[in-house]
Amino acid sequence: MAEIDARPQSESGDEMTPERKQRLGRIQFRSWRRGFREADMVLGPFSDQVAPTLSDAELDEYERLINEEDQWLYGWIIERDPTPPEFETPVMAKVRAFMRAHVAAEVSKGIG
Repeated sequence: MAEIDARPQSESGDEMTPERKQRLGRIQFRSWRRGFREADMVLGPFSDQVAPTLSDAELDEYERLINEEDQWLYGWIIERDPTPPEFETPVMAKVRAFMRAHVAAEVSKGIG
C-alpha cells in the first residue's frame, strides 16, 4: 500500500512548517500596514491570496520588494516609474497581474 503524506503544504509544494506559517504572518502584517493606502490595497490582498502559494525563493523576492519605500514600490507596481532591474522579477509580474485583476474586481464592487 502506498504511503500518504498528510502534512500540510502550501500550493507551491513547500511544506507548511510552523516557521513558514510564521513567516507568512509577518509578510501579511507588513503588506497590510504599509502606511500608504494604495500600496495596502494591493499588497495586503496579495499577501493573503497569493503569498501562501509562492515558493520560499519567491517569498525571498517578495520580502525584498516590501523592504523598499512605499512610493517607489507602488510606482513600480503601477509602472509609473521605471523598475530597477533587480526588482523586475517574476514576483513583480505576479504582483502587477494581481493588482490589475484585484483592482478591477474591487472597482466592480464599488470600492473607491
